[in-house]
Amino acid sequence: MSSQDFIRHMGYIGKDLGRRKSVWEYLHIDFPLLVALLILLGFGLMVLYSATDGNVSMMGRQVTFIIVSLGTMLFMAQLDVRILRRWAPWMYLGGMALLVAVIFYGSIGGGARRWIDLPLLPRFQPSEIMKVVLPLCVAGYFSKRAIPPRFKHIFWALVFIMLPTALIAIQPDLGTALLIAVSGLFVILLAGINWKLVFSFLGVTILSSPALWIFYMSDYQKQRVKTLFDPQSDPLGTGWNIIQSQTAIGSGGVFGKGWLNGVQSRLDFLPEGQTDFIVAVLAEEFGLLGMLFLLVLYIAIIGRGLYIAAMAQDTFSRLLAGSIIFTFFVYVFVNIGMVSGILPVVGVPLPMVSLGGTSILTLMVGFGILMSIHTHNRTLIS
Repeated sequence: MSSQDFIRHMGYIGKDLGRRKSVWEYLHIDFPLLVALLILLGFGLMVLYSATDGNVSMMGRQVTFIIVSLGTMLFMAQLDVRILRRWAPWMYLGGMALLVAVIFYGSIGGGARRWIDLPLLPRFQPSEIMKVVLPLCVAGYFSKRAIPPRFKHIFWALVFIMLPTALIAIQPDLGTALLIAVSGLFVILLAGINWKLVFSFLGVTILSSPALWIFYMSDYQKQRVKTLFDPQSDPLGTGWNIIQSQTAIGSGGVFGKGWLNGVQSRLDFLPEGQTDFIVAVLAEEFGLLGMLFLLVLYIAIIGRGLYIAAMAQDTFSRLLAGSIIFTFFVYVFVNIGMVSGILPVVGVPLPMVSLGGTSILTLMVGFGILMSIHTHNRTLIS
């Protein structure tokens, strides 16, 4: 520890001795972030109740997952980030082992092999845990090396990212694979990578896109891209989802049709209304004002996350916090973008609103880590 770090550390201790801690600090809970999350979860349950037509079984399962997820968030907030940094490589290896096990022993559903039955976790989706584990691993790798990283360190970080991405892509689950890759790439960007390398990578990606289209992408993935540009080319087939979601969004107007009064969802015109396309249900029933309210909640959460990342006192915490909150932003942007017709449909749920317990659990683990980073930030990490 340098002399400057020691002086700064002693300054934090002096501040702590001069004031009394609040109950939230003792519980390691960031109160503004908690309030925003609770409001978002409550609003999401209202929308989900309408989207499922009041299905008691689905709602009960969702509420149970939310309670478990909140408990998990509280538990993660108690863990000092130094513990997470030490265990990151082992968690990465465990996650990779589960992804390999899915290939040989996974359950098939909807034409994909994405789940594995564990003793206490039936229908467990290992790709979900990699959304947190991968940025943990990459942030831990960079925290032990000079920043900005050298080219060889960037290369090995990309290897760490591409291995789970490839295993998830062959399930196939291209949407989740891209999101997991993004979570790791954000760590590299935040570590201070040279922008020449960024633009070079983008150039290579653009130039290789024809080969990707010809040799890698399956027919249904190609059709999704075609549908993005012309959904009316197959209005009763691949274009149906986008057309119906845009109709629902537009029919909501400014004030919406009222809670439980949506037409597209309640008459089953809108497919997957409780999962991927739930934002169309929200827009139809709550209108533009409801969408603005949702966006304000998301902006509040993202803004608080960026503040926590900026206040973090060590490289590992800054990189990890930044990756978590930027990846959360990507989830929101991709879901709203695909439902409104500006992005291809990739099967990404709306965070904290769509039906799905594993997704909420993973997100709450990330927010628990954010709280841990912020509430433990008076302990200087070497």
